[in-house]
Amino acid sequence: MPYFLAKTVDIFLSYWWIYSPIVLFLLFRALWLVYIQTLTAKAINWVLLEVKIPKEILKTPKAMEQFFAGLSGVKSGANFVEKWWEGKIQQWMSCEIVGKNGDIYFFIRTPVGFRNLVEANIYSQYPDAEIKEAPDYVFDVPEDVPNKDYNLWGTEFVLVKEDAYPIRTYIAFEEQVEEKRLDPLANLAEVLSKLKDGEQIWLQYLVKPADDEWKKKGDALVAKLIGKKIPSKEGPLWKALVWVGQFFRDLIIGLYKIPEQLSADEKKEAMASLMQYLSPGEKEVVAAIEMNLSKIGMDTAIRFIYIGRSDIFSRGNISAIIGTFKLFNTLNLNGFRPNKLASTSVDYFFKKRREYAKKRRLLNAYKLRMFTSKPFVLNIEEWATIYHYPTYIIEAPTVRRIEAKKGDPPIGLPT
Repeated sequence: MPYFLAKTVDIFLSYWWIYSPIVLFLLFRALWLVYIQTLTAKAINWVLLEVKIPKEILKTPKAMEQFFAGLSGVKSGANFVEKWWEGKIQQWMSCEIVGKNGDIYFFIRTPVGFRNLVEANIYSQYPDAEIKEAPDYVFDVPEDVPNKDYNLWGTEFVLVKEDAYPIRTYIAFEEQVEEKRLDPLANLAEVLSKLKDGEQIWLQYLVKPADDEWKKKGDALVAKLIGKKIPSKEGPLWKALVWVGQFFRDLIIGLYKIPEQLSADEKKEAMASLMQYLSPGEKEVVAAIEMNLSKIGMDTAIRFIYIGRSDIFSRGNISAIIGTFKLFNTLNLNGFRPNKLASTSVDYFFKKRREYAKKRRLLNAYKLRMFTSKPFVLNIEEWATIYHYPTYIIEAPTVRRIEAKKGDPPIGLPT
């Protein structure tokens, strides 16, 4: 063993009594937080609401954007005691679109404490909607799926780029002429309406308010794209060490290369002129990111599961759903892609056994509406694009709608 490596191991073993308590404390703290927050999550009382909409909705997805803006009011913080002793967490909701035997359903699963908020925000934008509590559809399939009678395929969707890059939103689908206006969910509704008896497609969109960290990262990304220097937030000691390191670096470089110095005015002019060298496309990207960051952000996780009888299980339905998410992609900005780590497809070793385990794990996560460990952020405009109630433009006949409007009782009716 080399002397340096042997000496390092010797020091590591000799001073175990110094670092071991620190390591054990950090490990215990992390495990404790997971434990206490898991207990809190299990104690939440949930309710599943089905939303039925009128046959004609004249509103654009902008109405749903206002709905999600209202939901951002559930954001809550936690002090030291609430976080580490009570296990307080940010509660979340699940917005779900389900295709079942050719019928299309819209659900929202919410903590009971948020039910009034959810219903009030829906009615404020869709006064003629009908909301009722519904049994959980996830228990309508056999408990042991996948089995010899039913097969399953699923995945989670993630963003192609950083959260700050926006996806293609509903605004890009709109035109000034109303007859040419497109609904971003038209393709999805068409796919779900074509399902056969014995086929189901579940789409789950988990949502909770995001903290401000995503905007800070977005601002840093914009500064990087335009070449703007970000002020350092490090302390004076760190700045001094950086200065000393830079001094000796320049001193060594100066031994064989003449330093090129810029005056303060020249440096200022060079920094100020970086923006003008961006191409029109690069400027559009920067503008799109800044617009994206100007709206409320929501932590997001998206799951997709297709369940079908083994004799009619069709891979074409899987490709169709992945294709509907491609509609929101742009090459220069952002888009969705299946997460290979969460997908139920497996290559090579122990293929059947590993695929079965991944299918069971994904199905269990869907049933529990578990947030992923690394959610991404979409703003409320992006959310209104991927989840909204279909407009009259969608012709799919199996969307569950209200057949007749409810009339108000006569004014003078005695009560």
